[in-house]
Amino acid sequence: MSQTDVTYSCGACKYPLNLTSSNRVTTGLGSDYRRSIKKGVISFVSIDLSRFTQVDEINCLPVLCGRNRSKTKLLCRNCSTLIGYGRSDSITTLCGIVNSSSSSDSTPDVYMIKIRALQPSEQPN
Repeated sequence: MSQTDVTYSCGACKYPLNLTSSNRVTTGLGSDYRRSIKKGVISFVSIDLSRFTQVDEINCLPVLCGRNRSKTKLLCRNCSTLIGYGRSDSITTLCGIVNSSSSSDSTPDVYMIKIRALQPSEQPN
């Protein structure tokens, strides 16, 4: 039995997001994967950023909390529905604090996409 890739669209307006199941994060398909599914999230390593409106969000809790990382909201380019978030492992300049190890590349490392915000795209016959 062969497995085919699933392509996803926006669950609200059916706008093609060009997300494919082959770009999902598949490492750690054990308990971490089950936890993310229970939270209603699928992780992707790459997405077509031209299909999304990106809004940067900054959380300014103290450095000691380890929560001073930015995330990027990913909105459907067509209807502005929140699809998910992009997160980076590198700490950037936030809240007046500069981390010398931060990289100049602001592209997120992983994209957390809400399962309820997606629907499988219709495949042409």
